[in-house]
Amino acid sequence: MVNYRYLGNSGLKVSEITYGNWVTHGSQVENDAAVKTVHAALDAGITTFDTADVYANGAAESVLGEAIKGQRRASLEIFTKVYFPTGPKGPNDTGLSRKHIFESIDASLERLGTDYVDLYQAHRFDYETPIEETFQAFADVVRQGKALYIGVSEWTAEQLREGHALAKELGIQLISNQPQYSALWRVIEGKVVPTSRALGISQIVWSPMAQGVLTGKYLPGQPVPAGSRATDEKSGATFIKRFLNDETLTAVQKLKPIADDLGLTMGQLSIAWVLQNDNVAAALVGASRPEQIADNVKASGVTLDESVMSAIDEALNGVVEDDAEITYETSPKQRLV
Repeated sequence: MVNYRYLGNSGLKVSEITYGNWVTHGSQVENDAAVKTVHAALDAGITTFDTADVYANGAAESVLGEAIKGQRRASLEIFTKVYFPTGPKGPNDTGLSRKHIFESIDASLERLGTDYVDLYQAHRFDYETPIEETFQAFADVVRQGKALYIGVSEWTAEQLREGHALAKELGIQLISNQPQYSALWRVIEGKVVPTSRALGISQIVWSPMAQGVLTGKYLPGQPVPAGSRATDEKSGATFIKRFLNDETLTAVQKLKPIADDLGLTMGQLSIAWVLQNDNVAAALVGASRPEQIADNVKASGVTLDESVMSAIDEALNGVVEDDAEITYETSPKQRLV
């Protein structure tokens, strides 16, 4: 079963393995299969589910809502996000304006079939909307009872400081950031994590297996497996390309004996690795089949000692991306519509 951690400086506990439905529900996986994976997650002790309005243009939220229908709402933690273009993608169907936030939260709640979400997240930073407007809207959403807490995704250290100060001033809680993080992608370690620790903000990390590269299924000098994420533009193929080079794939294969010695799969080792960071509250995992969930949850509660962490660093030496400046390139400088 899955262990639980506090999310930021709050009393909210979340399952440290959290189910995310970015590239599965509403697009890659048929709805019946998606529902089965959600039920497998619940059976494994996962109570926390992360989605976004932009995933399959709302369909992912609808599928999740259908999958959790009949469950005790108070026993679940449901997260969603707002920022990217949705609906007909008109000029106000994107960003973090008051108008878009108010319309988006109502649409998300309807699709999810719930009166509130536990965490409402700014999916990126919006350079075209005053941050004061954004946080006033978030504060009103919280006071209306439509969200309990506020989070963000892929914000820089400076943006986190500004957002945290505004949230405190408005009497709401900014408790989380959702960045990409894995043994291969460590850009948050330099600035974002130290700032977050100081502010009482946790990381909910996506792609802990580096889009599947850290499972070891992509081999140097060989074509990518048919039907894998690397072949499907809807499933994050653009994100995985940065890792699909022989140098990185050769280094990743050095992790196999480390995992074998611990009785773990390479995927479990990669999830356990991100959970060793005490600023990480949860690792987001997706699944297209129920058995993948059963496999992933075995990483919960695993402790990697210092010698193992050092061995992983040695194996990946030279292929790790840890440039903190990359965190400043994640949010678009202009809205996408």
